[in-house]
Amino acid sequence: MNKEFLEKQKERLQEQKKKLEKRLNVFADKNKKVKHDWITRYPKLGSGNLEEEADRVEEYGNLLSVSYSLELELKKVNEAIKKIKGKKYGICEKCKKAISDRRLEVCPQAKYCIKCQS
Repeated sequence: MNKEFLEKQKERLQEQKKKLEKRLNVFADKNKKVKHDWITRYPKLGSGNLEEEADRVEEYGNLLSVSYSLELELKKVNEAIKKIKGKKYGICEKCKKAISDRRLEVCPQAKYCIKCQS
């Protein structure tokens, strides 16, 4: 894999990481005790308006699944960045063959080649 392509992918992944972290920061905080973990902020209750508080708790429940999805995506991006640094980027984790540049352009955090993915 050529150095220019790797550098481009690294930049794309780092930009994607920033975007994911920015989205998570809206409603969650980094867990200081567990690396790469985020804690969704629980809503402040006590206003006395039960309907409003119920809506906040429901929204919190919805944000838990959004947070989980974003965290998983962020984990994949971080793993891909780590692979670039360790010179293992673009190698299928299953068959150990090269993942095509075309696939990596579409999905820079891909772990598997097309054959193994399907």
